[in-house]
Amino acid sequence: MTDLATLLEVGGPVAALGGGAAYARAKHPGVYWSTVGLPISTVRLLSSYSSVMEACGLTVAPSRLRVLAVKATTRREVRPVPPRRGIIRPTTTGLRVRLRLAPGQEPADVAASAERLRHAWGVHAVYVSTVKPGVVELRLVGFDVLRKVRMPRKLRPDLLRVPVALREDATPFVRDYRTVPHQLTLGATLSGKSMYLRHLVAGLARQPVAVVGIDCKRGVELAPFAPRLSALATHPDQAAELLPVLVKEMEDRYDLIKARQGIAPSTPDEEITSDIWGLPDHERPVPVVLFVDEVAELFLVATKKDEERRDEMVTQLIRLAQLGRAAGIYLEVCGQRFGAELGKGATMLRAQLTGRVCHRVNDEASAKMALGDIAPEAVAAACAIAPERPGLAVAGDTSGGWSRIRTPYLSLGDAAETCRASAHLVPDLPALKPFRPDLPVRPTVETPDPVVRPRPVTD
Repeated sequence: MTDLATLLEVGGPVAALGGGAAYARAKHPGVYWSTVGLPISTVRLLSSYSSVMEACGLTVAPSRLRVLAVKATTRREVRPVPPRRGIIRPTTTGLRVRLRLAPGQEPADVAASAERLRHAWGVHAVYVSTVKPGVVELRLVGFDVLRKVRMPRKLRPDLLRVPVALREDATPFVRDYRTVPHQLTLGATLSGKSMYLRHLVAGLARQPVAVVGIDCKRGVELAPFAPRLSALATHPDQAAELLPVLVKEMEDRYDLIKARQGIAPSTPDEEITSDIWGLPDHERPVPVVLFVDEVAELFLVATKKDEERRDEMVTQLIRLAQLGRAAGIYLEVCGQRFGAELGKGATMLRAQLTGRVCHRVNDEASAKMALGDIAPEAVAAACAIAPERPGLAVAGDTSGGWSRIRTPYLSLGDAAETCRASAHLVPDLPALKPFRPDLPVRPTVETPDPVVRPRPVTD
């Protein structure tokens, strides 16, 4: 009886702690990492750092001075020297530690051993980035941050910079229109492409920019954001009228820039500009972001007349993609598939779109259309996206780099409410006023008269 009581007194709390840890690891991985995973991984890293580096081939022979010093002071064996480790910095999702590489080593050597380091230290993933020559940073991620996306709280808002997703290394993916002016976003039905679009529109709605939409699905994607849109086309015929207006706006802005470039001998160098960002604040026109949803609808034709209209629209889109950046006009092109089979000009337009985001697609050819010409190794990653993870995508650009990202959930109602609250930020662009969408009128709920009318109290 005494043994049973002792077993219950000792085993009960241990079982409760073990069950609680297992539950936290499955349902709340962030809590589990902060309480259990972080201390364990830190102890593993500190206790096995030298041996793990040697096993991974990341050590070098010691210098002669070191060998002489060790032999003169101790009798222990002279072992190879690993990279010098810096201070371990814990985060809410993992660990960060900087390594100073030994002479003869390069960051690629550490990156090639990332998978072995992950297993040795018991973390979810290890990512390597170069800080400066001879110094790399290891970012250890303790759990799968893309399973339940939580965006970092400390994100500094800036003009034309919108944090829309989380990378697999727990850093935010920021859509920066100043750096990557035009982007192509592909994804099949229910892949999360619309969620990505909502975050972009909601993020830009809070900024002093003009948001223009072309949604040939009768406006079902962009119409809920009508209070914040400067223009909206819901049919190819309307798009054929809107695009020439945007091209004319771009040409007028180029005239403004050229007028500023009427260079006089006394003009300071900092006032000479080749885009709108060099203009003074009071002269700078407002940036314009054009969203094109289901771009294939602009290419599909049924008659000869439709073909002529298609060629004109494609030409205007190509002009905006080639020349729009300097005029402050940026493109966000979305669709399910965007290849040469759409017709003349499709490949040329795609070549002008620097950024690429590929959600789950229906075939490998669609992934190659998005990523094959900039990051061929990312095509396999895009094809491996499971339907059970909507919002997961592969993001790349013309630099050849790519990463997995996932967009957090944002309801259509919340995004539309953000646009309604930001309706006062719609800029005044006279050329786009004819295309301003009609705002839906909210029905007023009339309160019925009470059955029993109150009587005033009299003395």
